[in-house]
Amino acid sequence: MTLLGFVAGIPLYLIFSSLSLWLDQVGVAKSEITYFSWAALAYSFKFLWSPLVDKLPIPVLSRIMGQRRAWLLVVQILIMSAIVWMAMTNPAAGDGALLRMAMATVLLGFSSATQDILIDAWRIEASTEKDIAMLSSVYIVGYRLGMITSGAGALFIAGYLGTAVGNYQYQAWQISYLIMACVMLVGIATTLAIKEPPTKQELVHSTRDYLGVLLVFVFSMVVFVMVYWSLSDNIEHLSSQLSAVISNTILIDTLTVTIRLLVALMAAFVMAKLIGLSGFVNQAMMRSVYVQPVADLFERHRRYIVLLVGIIALYRVSDIVMGVSANLFYQHMGFSLDEIAGIVKTFGLVMTLTGGLIGGVLVVKFGILRIMLIGAVLSSLTNLLFMVMAGMDKSVWFLALMISADNLSAGLAMTAFVGFLSLLVNRRFTAVQYAMFSSVMTLFPKILGGYSGGMVETLGFGGFFLMTAIIGLPVILMLLYAIKVKAFEFTASADSETEKSA
Repeated sequence: MTLLGFVAGIPLYLIFSSLSLWLDQVGVAKSEITYFSWAALAYSFKFLWSPLVDKLPIPVLSRIMGQRRAWLLVVQILIMSAIVWMAMTNPAAGDGALLRMAMATVLLGFSSATQDILIDAWRIEASTEKDIAMLSSVYIVGYRLGMITSGAGALFIAGYLGTAVGNYQYQAWQISYLIMACVMLVGIATTLAIKEPPTKQELVHSTRDYLGVLLVFVFSMVVFVMVYWSLSDNIEHLSSQLSAVISNTILIDTLTVTIRLLVALMAAFVMAKLIGLSGFVNQAMMRSVYVQPVADLFERHRRYIVLLVGIIALYRVSDIVMGVSANLFYQHMGFSLDEIAGIVKTFGLVMTLTGGLIGGVLVVKFGILRIMLIGAVLSSLTNLLFMVMAGMDKSVWFLALMISADNLSAGLAMTAFVGFLSLLVNRRFTAVQYAMFSSVMTLFPKILGGYSGGMVETLGFGGFFLMTAIIGLPVILMLLYAIKVKAFEFTASADSETEKSA
């Protein structure tokens, strides 16, 4: 589980912080750099294709390796290919290089989000209620180690090979990303070594039925992309109209992108419905793949469904929005790539491991919601340390303190949160339901994070970090209420009974 967590954490910083510093050295504007974080929106929409990953067999491989392991092997090869594509693209070259980098980043986001679907399903199916908290804990430890490898490790390599602000060296970043691609071999080796977990799912439908579901997904995604792209001129016109009424550029951008996403999603839904009505698609299978997992969630959690969605959607908003621009902040404060990577590797690594393991122990002793509350409070408070640093001169010691506190709280919070989501899942629909939860968890924070560069340019780093601390307050209030009314204490036993009856 630790090794699977490690390879799950590798792609994230290659999309966020390491890529941000690379593009910053090239001279790309901060507002454009943070748009690249939207490549990770695949994590927020992975529920759309999670049923395919859950049910659709890969010819030959699924029969030999099992459903989870076969898919894991394929997507890990895709991840390696996407990282190599990024490495072979110099964003300073012109001639559409930045567009090619964006395409490679999107492929990395899509394939790594798919890998997360499979690892989450494997973790839940291979665990019991007694060991899920500790498995979640070591998963977070591995995940953070992967993030440090692709963050600190990639920066160490690039800095050692001579690239810096004002002295951009493409070859340094190229070698760094190629090495990160090779690190993904750990995932392939792990996939080949592990066993297929016991599962109650059986692939009972015909190949034609699976192709029908795949057809629905592919055509829906094509319509989504076409509609989203075609709305470009209309959105620009709407933005200009709104700017006459609203002076806040960030608010206008957020509103227009939200409208654009909703219209494209509606068009994709209509296409899916039209194909679903054709005789080519097995209606019973469509219901079992897409409808039953959602209906089960609403049935089991209907009393507190709004509270549940609110907690999941907002729990990580403070961390994610802040994290998109964190490395830009370090570089702005005058820290070199070696200093950033060194502090993260030494103090950050120790505190991440400590936070993850302490979180696992505390969850067992005091319960998930209480530790989630502590993690949420600490996440907001540690963002205030970034605000303090924004008003200081460069200080390696304060950076070490700040990184240590931030990583400790993140490790503790994520261990509790992953355990919480894992217990909410009905094991009859493991991959789909966990993908839905994790999609809701990241959708709003990542959309907001895409504007973090514009927020920094408008508010300054100090005001930006204060804002990220404040937006963490609503989820703290929700958790206090959930603890007071004992909203989710029934989850583990309810899932156990559901499993027995199934």
